[in-house]
Amino acid sequence: MTDDVRAPGHRVLRLVEVMETLRRECPWDGSQTHESLAKYLIQESYETLETIEEGDHALLREELGDVLLQVVFHAAIGAERPEGDPARFTVDDVADAIIDKMTRRHPHVFGGVEVSGTDEVWSNWEAIKAAERAEKAKAEGGSGEVSVLDGVPFAQPAVLLAYELQKRAVRNGFPADLVGDDGAEGGELFAAVAVERDQGRDPETDLRLAARRFDGRVRAAEEAARADGREPRGLSVQEWRGYWSKTDE
Repeated sequence: MTDDVRAPGHRVLRLVEVMETLRRECPWDGSQTHESLAKYLIQESYETLETIEEGDHALLREELGDVLLQVVFHAAIGAERPEGDPARFTVDDVADAIIDKMTRRHPHVFGGVEVSGTDEVWSNWEAIKAAERAEKAKAEGGSGEVSVLDGVPFAQPAVLLAYELQKRAVRNGFPADLVGDDGAEGGELFAAVAVERDQGRDPETDLRLAARRFDGRVRAAEEAARADGREPRGLSVQEWRGYWSKTDE
């Protein structure tokens, strides 16, 4: 049977085999740990994001492959733990976990639940996640009482963190008008994120777009200055303003 008539995903099996070989035979790959690889997961994710922002869909396949490699790499390390170790997991365990989660959180697709639209899908999603968090808390010896904000990772970029906290709170009944500037450091930025969210926009994406526009205009101003035989670092403030205004033309 040729590759092009096999079920989608069959090449992932070959990737798993390649990773197992690298763990055995390559000194660098064989020495890596979850901790040493953590930075690469973040790096590859940002490179993929940049490719999407640039609209380079031809390159996207390669960047997504780099992200997939990180998943398979971590799974290979997890599988090397001895049988019976609670921290041991395989690539199939990783797949099973996300399959279970997605089917459980989409009862309108995989169960008999009927929904009226996207808003009800989100409402059900939040309710299911809340029940999962409560069950996990009980399993860990807690009371099962959890915050609506539990599960929002603080390690993410600040703008995205503010957006996720606000979104989670409001979706669970928190008054939207209470999300704003608290008068302390960062309050104005937090409120600006709320304005973007109220408009149905993604502040993280929009801020990145604004940063890219700024980057493009600065580079265009520098190019215009060099065309006039001027070195950008030697421009006066007024000269910068002049070249900057030309980027609007």
